[in-house]
Amino acid sequence: MKKENNAIVMTSIISGVVLLIAVSAMLMFSGSTTKDVVTVNGMATIKATPDLVGVYFTIETKGTTSAEASDANTVILNSLQNSLVAQGFTEEDLKTESFSIQPNINWINGKQVQNGYIAYHYLKLEFSTEDLEKLTAVIDAGANAGAGISYINFELSTELQSQYKADALELASKDAKVKAEAVASGFDKRVGKLVSVSVSDYNYYPWNIYTARAEGGAYLEEDVAIAKDSVANLTPSEQTISATVSATYKLR
Repeated sequence: MKKENNAIVMTSIISGVVLLIAVSAMLMFSGSTTKDVVTVNGMATIKATPDLVGVYFTIETKGTTSAEASDANTVILNSLQNSLVAQGFTEEDLKTESFSIQPNINWINGKQVQNGYIAYHYLKLEFSTEDLEKLTAVIDAGANAGAGISYINFELSTELQSQYKADALELASKDAKVKAEAVASGFDKRVGKLVSVSVSDYNYYPWNIYTARAEGGAYLEEDVAIAKDSVANLTPSEQTISATVSATYKLR
């Protein structure tokens, strides 16, 4: 029995030593791979010319019932659509961003008092920058119909967004590799296999050219005048789009 116990103890010791060696080897290998890498950020900036104008309308109407508020909203919408169609647009060009009806709540003597309902309809008209001369008439169409103009942007179409995004990310990736090669050369090494890559940033935002002062959009005559002044003699200029890529390479 004593010999069997000794054998078991000896086997346990040998197994423990083997396990310890294996763990140590794994740690050493892990440490070496972690040390022999370089992580760099590649950056790129490109110029993009907007190809679209986006005009954002707000139709806000009230009523004693939700149906009344909705019907009043529809009247203004139809008037706006008719005005735009007369300018060569189609009804489908004016797209709904969102629509909602909610209780119209007022605070009286510290208490909430419902005063009917209010309907909000947010819409967008999008057209080519080649038709920029139509913008003043579009502003008038909104104001005459009773639809507020919340803001006007120069924008990129989905196709151009995809193209510029691909170009910016490609240039940022090349910049990352150039930086990695420069760092590797400084340590008398060469860039090896790409270990990991992540897109840290890609910046594209529409370029705002007008934002209404009045809540709900440019209803007031002076706001409409400001909107017209903002877009008078306006031409889309090149804007900056940037991208950043983080890449990790093995060194050899």
